[in-house]
Parts: sequence; structure tokens; C-alpha cells
Amino acid sequence: MSKVIAMAGKGGVGKTTVSALVTRYFVKLQKDPLLAIDADPNSNLGETLGLEIEKTVGDIRETFMKDPQGVPSGMDKINYLEMLMNQVLIEQKDFDLLVMGRQEGQGCYCMVNNILNRFADELEKNYKYLLVDNEAGMEHLSRRTSGRVDILLMVTDYALRGLRAVGRINEMLGDLKLDIKHKGLIVNRAPEKLSQAFLDEVERIGVPILCTIPEDDNLLEFDMAQRSLLELGDDSKAVKAVEDMMRKVQEVIE
Repeated sequence: MSKVIAMAGKGGVGKTTVSALVTRYFVKLQKDPLLAIDADPNSNLGETLGLEIEKTVGDIRETFMKDPQGVPSGMDKINYLEMLMNQVLIEQKDFDLLVMGRQEGQGCYCMVNNILNRFADELEKNYKYLLVDNEAGMEHLSRRTSGRVDILLMVTDYALRGLRAVGRINEMLGDLKLDIKHKGLIVNRAPEKLSQAFLDEVERIGVPILCTIPEDDNLLEFDMAQRSLLELGDDSKAVKAVEDMMRKVQEVIE
């Protein structure tokens, strides 16, 4: 059974950057297979990893809903959708990526969603680790049939707005029927010393700080040059912080 590492947090706090750095950590290990799932409708994890995304799971869903009878002769709907899912899975040497893409339009998507979710659940069994970069509402996680998350990493920047968004996510977890075994807070773009006001809010939320990631000029330089964060050097401050964190995460979830 795969170990599920999920990201959560409001937009703009660096959640996708952290997801890319976690992917880099596993790629560097070159030991255990990883499936990364970009479940944020504003999909850019692939871009951050230097990959070109041609189609998403959302594209499959919309194409099928426009013409539900357009299944090739001799193939049933389940096999057809699973074939399309295989086509949008981006396979790399050290990890694979599945991009969820657009949210649903109008109409009843229950049947197609059930098939796609079942395929995703079967796909996960091929990997030791599953990394899910979520949207703030965590809709994708709530749809997973197992509902199991080994560790939920809540990302905020060094701002009370981002931290309070984490607090709201934490409060709604009980309504999502998820089996979350561990939770931790990541403070991105953090100063050397966190203010007392920030620490007080962390204590109120009740999620312990697992990692602080300092400002790292390399991240901006790579973004401007449209370079993959997989190519970041080992001396990067952000890389070092995430590697230290992931060693702790593996100890907790193994």
C-alpha cells in the first residue's frame, strides 16, 4: 500500500514549489517509485518540474461528457476511460505525474468520476509513495475511496492570512471523512525568527511546525529562467530545508 503525502494551503503560499522540492527529494533517492498528482485546478506542478502537460484528467472527463456514446466499437466505457487515463499519465524515469486539471462543468459526472477514481486507486498500488498537491478545498482527497492520508503537510507563507487559511482547512477536515494519521505545518519564505504573534496563532490552530523554508533567491531565478526545480543544487536553502523535513516525514510514516 502506498504512503500518501498530501499538501494543502491557500493559493500563492508556495504549495506547488514545496511539492516540486519533495519530488526532487525522491528523485535524488532514486530508490522508491513516486506518483505525483497535481490536484489543483490551477495546475502548474508539471511546469515547475519542467514537464509539458498536453492533457489532463479533466480534459478526459469533459470530452467524454460531450459525447458519452463516442466509445470505439468493441470497447466498453470503463475500458475506454481507463485507456484515456493511461494516455494522460506522464511517465518519467524516477517518478510519474498525473494532472487532474479543470473542475467539473454542468451536468452529472457521477458515473465518469467513479470510473476515474477507481482507476486512480488502482494506479496508486504501483507506487510506494503518492504525493498529492491539493487545492485549498481538498476536493480530490475527499473523493479518494480509501480516504487515507499518512501525512498532511499544510503550507503557509509568513503571513497571518496564510496561517489562518491553514486553520480553516484544519477545521473542515472532520467533515471530509478522511483518515489523516499525521499533520504538520510548513512555513514557506520564513525569516530566521518567527514572531510571537505568528507562533501564538500556530498554537491556536494546533498543528505543529514541521519545517521552515527560508527565502531562497534560487527559486526566483529558476522561475524566471523557466527551469525545472529538479535541477536545483544541493546548496539551495529551500532544498536543504525540504530534505531535512522529508527525512523526518519518512521516519514518521514508515
